[in-house]
Amino acid sequence: MADGNDEERGALIEFRASNPSAVTVSRIVKRLRAMVLTLLPIEVEESRLIDSTTRIITPAVINSFGKAAGDFQEALPFCLLRARRTFEEEAQRNPADFDENMARAMACEILARKLVHVVSPERLNHVMSKRFRYKMWDGSDSSAVSALETAIDQHCTIFLSSTESQHVVQSLWNGDWIQKNNDDFDIEYVPYTPPHDRSVWQALNPDRLSVPSYQNWLRVFFWLCFLFIYSSAVQQPLDRLDPKHYFDIWEVMLYVQALAYSLEELTRTYQNVRYYTWKAAFSFWVCISLFTDALLIAAFAYRIAGMASPSEQISLLYHLRSFQILSCVSPLIWMKLLTIVDGFKYIGTMQICVSRMLKESGIFFALLAIIAVGFIQAMFALDVADGANDQTGWDIINLLLQALLSSPDFTMSVAGASSFGLFLFYCWNVITSIILLNILISLFSSAYADVTDHAEAEFLTFFAHKTVDMIRAPDNFVYPAPFNLIETFLIIPWQPFLSRGVFRKINRVVMTAIFFIPLCIVSIHESHLNTRKSSLMRSIFNRIEEPEDDIDELHDPPSDDPQGEISTIPFEDLVAGFPNIAQSSEESILTQIAHLRDKLDYLVMRLDLDSKDKDKNGDGET
Repeated sequence: MADGNDEERGALIEFRASNPSAVTVSRIVKRLRAMVLTLLPIEVEESRLIDSTTRIITPAVINSFGKAAGDFQEALPFCLLRARRTFEEEAQRNPADFDENMARAMACEILARKLVHVVSPERLNHVMSKRFRYKMWDGSDSSAVSALETAIDQHCTIFLSSTESQHVVQSLWNGDWIQKNNDDFDIEYVPYTPPHDRSVWQALNPDRLSVPSYQNWLRVFFWLCFLFIYSSAVQQPLDRLDPKHYFDIWEVMLYVQALAYSLEELTRTYQNVRYYTWKAAFSFWVCISLFTDALLIAAFAYRIAGMASPSEQISLLYHLRSFQILSCVSPLIWMKLLTIVDGFKYIGTMQICVSRMLKESGIFFALLAIIAVGFIQAMFALDVADGANDQTGWDIINLLLQALLSSPDFTMSVAGASSFGLFLFYCWNVITSIILLNILISLFSSAYADVTDHAEAEFLTFFAHKTVDMIRAPDNFVYPAPFNLIETFLIIPWQPFLSRGVFRKINRVVMTAIFFIPLCIVSIHESHLNTRKSSLMRSIFNRIEEPEDDIDELHDPPSDDPQGEISTIPFEDLVAGFPNIAQSSEESILTQIAHLRDKLDYLVMRLDLDSKDKDKNGDGET
């Protein structure tokens, strides 16, 4: 979706800085809702809103919405996105007007994108990072959130796939902009100022570890180390059969690093729940991480219990259980590797598809659970009808699961003991294998098509979420796991007894000592190897010619060739016959009619003047 023509882009708006209260923000949202309801009083197809030549969201409409907040223009994108959320909530509450409200929600998102498009570049970082509060339904103030953050929380693909949003995201990802934490839980995206001499030692700054791209590479390295340590630790039962042996080096490293990852995940989840919403905290992969941490804790608990038990038999049993649970962790930690390397477009897109498929499969599993409860109860009742309980509940569940996985067992007594049991088992196979599984396939195909049809926008939205999630929680000193244990147990306990300056100095010294090698790599990259900042590296790797600044020379280039000229026909004459695709056919016709009307008005005016002159001349001759 285009962001408008050159005239619209040229009309930049200097959004003034403001700090409206929660009541003021809520009133702006209500006013914008009223304007959207006036703009779209009836149902409108979403394709008409997305169309670049739409007759609904015109430059005049964008200009009107740009003035709707008065002296609080900086809050307009956020308020429009907040209005979008209210329309979505209203659509869920009132199914009869679902399409109308979803179209209004999309209009709010498109208007927010259009308004950000006309923000001056100097104010873009403030407009996107300024956090606002609004009044909730119970009268309390909401958590402070910015336009970029609320767009991520609402999964606004149209807004987040815009050039301006991606410019902010890429600046944060590369470290060109950094997040500055202010008082009252407010933040600001400010440009990073590198050292003037750009030497390696001057660029050795531990604060640069908070840059999302550097955090990502550190996470990849430490997670690969964790996989290697885990692979070495799970081989120990093959090497040592003594159940009383104590922790070796691999087990110590495994459980220490597992503790670090568990602590990091719990801290991030707590901060998201406390400062934002639970929806932003509990995603699919967060649930996978918490489940993985729970299994590791259980394996560690069994391991400790086995060493502490006085009975050799119980110790051997606990030792076995510990490594059995630890073995079950393997698929989860290898699957979580996808979240570490999801910055690559292909892997990120596939991860979005998998997450969307699992989300859509909720309907299937809900129907399956309801039907399974009925069949389990029926088969259990048939089994005990003769007064003998031949099969346990787990046997019945196992029988139904085998049938669900296309391996039914008709020899079990509960299925074939009577015609009633056989009939029920046939019904279970038909319902699950033919009906429910086809519903699941349909849901999967629909979810896959939705993602792949908008793959670019979906990936850009996912990438924005990944970037902002790394810096969203207020953390001035970033210690990647497993070194967050040093921060938690050795540094943070001293914070209440030290001044802010001394505490900051201690953190910088500790981080420089621990991450000296990564910081050296980062400093060398930023001072000499960065193709965006080093003219030498840019001249070597960037072969794309940069656009010229002189537009007139591009349009009508001069020629030094004695055999002729290039611009024998001016550029304006060459493009005069090009169609204006920024306007719809109806708008082009209306524009031509307006030109004709102006000419007719001019002719009528000239005829009136000529007739008056003739009348005056006739009176004079008389």
